[in-house]
Amino acid sequence: MQRSRSVPGVVFGAAAFLIWGLFPAFFGLLGFAGPAEVVAQRILWTLILVVGVLVVNGRLREMRGIDAKTWRLAAVASTALSLNWGVYVYGVTSGHVVECALGYFINPLVTVAFGVLIFRERLARAQWAALGLGALAVAVLTVDYGRPPIIALALACSFAIYGLVKKVIALDALRGIAAEGLVAAPFALAFVVVLMVSGRSEFGSGAGHTALMVSTGPVTLVPLLLFAVAAQRVPLSTMGLLQYLTPALQMAWGVAVAHEHMPASRWAGFALIWAALAIFTTDALRRARNGRRNPKAGAMTPEPTHTPDA
Repeated sequence: MQRSRSVPGVVFGAAAFLIWGLFPAFFGLLGFAGPAEVVAQRILWTLILVVGVLVVNGRLREMRGIDAKTWRLAAVASTALSLNWGVYVYGVTSGHVVECALGYFINPLVTVAFGVLIFRERLARAQWAALGLGALAVAVLTVDYGRPPIIALALACSFAIYGLVKKVIALDALRGIAAEGLVAAPFALAFVVVLMVSGRSEFGSGAGHTALMVSTGPVTLVPLLLFAVAAQRVPLSTMGLLQYLTPALQMAWGVAVAHEHMPASRWAGFALIWAALAIFTTDALRRARNGRRNPKAGAMTPEPTHTPDA
């Protein structure tokens, strides 16, 4: 990371969102295992890898300085992220890739809605219009699916909660991932042991299955590190635009590769979401530009929170 100073931050950001956008291709290969086992293995191997990175960088001792409040926040973040991972794996392996993509399109709007409901933030007219279009889109898609888009809403809400916690927790990327993994590891390990003892574990059932399980660690950690590097170099508004690369690629995979059914009504729902995001992003860019011109005015208007795909 220190040797990459000459590489533009946008390259790291684009690489992170590109990898996340290709997640349906990878996690589709894990359909042989249940979502819960995949999530448990992902937690354990990501933790092993991030602890190794901390050891190599001589930073493992920094974990001792984490206070009780921060550990509680890490537990909330870990719970939200585990739920997000489980729903995502289920969505991909059950043929709902497009609905998963919808969840990450909706995520910025849910984050803004949480800001209003939880932090009593005041929104501009453009932001209210974006939220209104988002709500209308969910209604249209509910009629289209014959049910609420539960997978999409679960992904959007769980990751919005994760993003809110990451906004206030006093940990850098590496220690944050490690803390979240340490909180979840006992439960993940217990679940893996139960599966192995009962003979229902796919881990160890074959070299290919085992290798895929182990690879969930680097597949999870590498884009997070790329994102962390990009976030230090790239303006928030640029990262906000780059984040739409992930759901766009996932949707393209669902339509072009997985051949999921996309009737006109579903396209209409997505069109409303894209219109809402266009309004939302244009307003965010305008506020960021005004903030640079007038720092005092910019300081009074918080920019939207953009968090990486889990």
